[in-house]
Amino acid sequence: MTETREHRIIRAFVEMSNELVDDYDVVDVLAQLTGHCAGLLDVASAGLLLADGRGVLHLAASSSERVHHLEVFQLQRDEGPCLDCFQGGEAVLVRDLADEEQRWPQFSRAARDSGFRSVHALPMRLTGHVLGALGLFGETPGVLNDEDLALAQALLHVATVAIVNERSAIDRATVNSQLQRALTSRIIVEQAKGVLAQASGLSMDDAFAGLRRYARDHGTKLSVIASQVVDRELQHQTVIQHARSAAVLP
Repeated sequence: MTETREHRIIRAFVEMSNELVDDYDVVDVLAQLTGHCAGLLDVASAGLLLADGRGVLHLAASSSERVHHLEVFQLQRDEGPCLDCFQGGEAVLVRDLADEEQRWPQFSRAARDSGFRSVHALPMRLTGHVLGALGLFGETPGVLNDEDLALAQALLHVATVAIVNERSAIDRATVNSQLQRALTSRIIVEQAKGVLAQASGLSMDDAFAGLRRYARDHGTKLSVIASQVVDRELQHQTVIQHARSAAVLP
């Protein structure tokens, strides 16, 4: 029986909300956010930028390596829709990147070279504070309908709760601490992906899929498994073999 979009939406919210009950892994929740956005919305990929305590944006999660590199490029060049969204605190909806050459000359060209033609950036907010921005990248020109935008914002709200631990956490120092923790964990995950990719000849996307599956099947936080791989406490062959036995990798 083919799963309907409605069922997939329900499953996405169930998966993300279930993560918040126990001692969850923020990095994994943010990865779920971008993955669900790419799978449920009329976009090809999604990326999330988070600000540290100084207000500097960093890449926190991405659904593909294409967006990973594009989001990093956006940060390095200090121009793009996600930066404008974060700074202005409002959604930035771009129907066709070809029309934005003057606004973001470097980003617009890089995005189109990566195969993207449209982008929608939504702010991640908490009690008046803008914590980051979610970028939704499409391979064809056009805008998302109101239903898709509302769905993306709702998924973003769940991720916001994951970051701050509870809705009532409005103390700025607490929020900054949680944000820094998420960003630090993300760096370790990226390092582990690199270790697996280099050692086994995998793509970064496949390396992440294998890492995440091993963590889930062993009931351990993704960031903990990543740290073990980086520190050589967990052999990369063990992670890859497990992923292949679980049919996550070919």
